[in-house]
Amino acid sequence: MRIDIISAVPELLESPLNYSIIKRARDKGLVEVCVHNLRDYCTNKHRRVDDYAFGFSAGMVLQIEPIDRIISQLKSVRNYDEVIYTSPDGEKFDQKMANRLSMSRNLIILCGHYKGIDHRIREHLITKEISIGDFVLTGGELPAAIMTDALIRLIPGAIGDEQSALSDSFQDNLLAPPVYTRPAEYKGWKVPDILLSGHQAKVDEWNHQQSVERTLLLRPDLLK
Repeated sequence: MRIDIISAVPELLESPLNYSIIKRARDKGLVEVCVHNLRDYCTNKHRRVDDYAFGFSAGMVLQIEPIDRIISQLKSVRNYDEVIYTSPDGEKFDQKMANRLSMSRNLIILCGHYKGIDHRIREHLITKEISIGDFVLTGGELPAAIMTDALIRLIPGAIGDEQSALSDSFQDNLLAPPVYTRPAEYKGWKVPDILLSGHQAKVDEWNHQQSVERTLLLRPDLLK
């Protein structure tokens, strides 16, 4: 998989993309993550990529020309499954979407910034708009990093125990069951006996029951 991230503030992506699972997956050659500075594709001497909005609207808007230039250049080299725009009014990102996108070969993620992007980009260049929640951030860099992390951890070999990703919350519309580790008792707080029994079938049954109960209590909407 290759993910090309376009940002007007690429420095915001340096830390999340260079540590933990993402770094290990990149070092193993399982994924390429390339961050492109949008300012490298503008033609003005001040490297400005934004301008005032038409129609007396408040805020600055990312211009169409540098975005078109970089997307065109990327698409001239390889085919992309999706050109994604991070937007608060996009389709809600969830585990099902992460599963689907993790099967992609090449993705572009355009990070929104300021008041947004010239709407003609959304009409003619973007194939998928994604939101990570019903709130507004300063820019799309954090959502891009979140989506990248969610996709990469699903790639075989990215995490040490591949079954771990399959048992995460939301994979089967259930929250994950509670987990425990050593010591088995601490300050009188005990690990449930069933988890110490060594009986795999009973443990699996208990885990499923706990997942259902936690989902009913915390996220009943997932069971509709």
